[in-house]
Amino acid sequence: MIEVKDITKQYGKKVVLDGIDLQFPRGKITSLIGSNGAGKSTLLSIVSRLLAQDGGIVMVDEKNVTDYKNKMLAQRLSILKQSNHLELKLTVRELVSFGRFPYSQGRLTKEDKQKVDEAILFLDLKEIENNYMDELSGGQKQRAFLALVVAQDTEYILLDEPLNNLDMKHSVQIMKTLRELCQKKGKTIIIVIHEINFASHYSDYIVAMKNGKIIHFDITENIIKPQILKEVFDLDFEIIQKNNRQICNYFCLDQIKPN
Repeated sequence: MIEVKDITKQYGKKVVLDGIDLQFPRGKITSLIGSNGAGKSTLLSIVSRLLAQDGGIVMVDEKNVTDYKNKMLAQRLSILKQSNHLELKLTVRELVSFGRFPYSQGRLTKEDKQKVDEAILFLDLKEIENNYMDELSGGQKQRAFLALVVAQDTEYILLDEPLNNLDMKHSVQIMKTLRELCQKKGKTIIIVIHEINFASHYSDYIVAMKNGKIIHFDITENIIKPQILKEVFDLDFEIIQKNNRQICNYFCLDQIKPN
């Protein structure tokens, strides 16, 4: 289990995270939602040890995350950031193979190669596995980086806006892939996501953040309610029930004010 206790982060006088306490349910998808600047990405970076907090602790399997050696933490937890830049000229397959580095240290075993093959197939990249990354579209690059994370095969997967640059078809494909990783392989997935309907359809739990604080945390069906979403986003919502799914409509014409 991943647990954060009284996490604080501040830049100058701006408080980004203000006493965050949270336990992420194991084997489930938990989505972090909220407006820009709510603190979602900062929290994810602190959990993954990419960013140091000012106060509080992060526990991974009852051990302080700062006590892990890099190699051991990389075998337990993986993260995909919003922006990923490559200085090297790599093929898709070469990039995905880096996901096995915490285990192989660059010398791929038969098991490592199998994990790479599975990840490439999982993300529908087989036809372009030998293409260079700088030849790909933004969506293809994003799927390749996701394949790297899948190949890393950690119990905990942290994703910061993984649907960036993806069209609707591949966004759905990615969310279904995450659902499958959770249900069939028992992965614990924590995802920062902006599209509320993807959070509604694919999350088990939702953490709603605002101004550096958690204002709601519950199972998805208890968060996807008009009054709660309005509190989170300062926007009116209509919740439509369809085939036991909750669809969030926030494109209401009556919210458009005349000049």
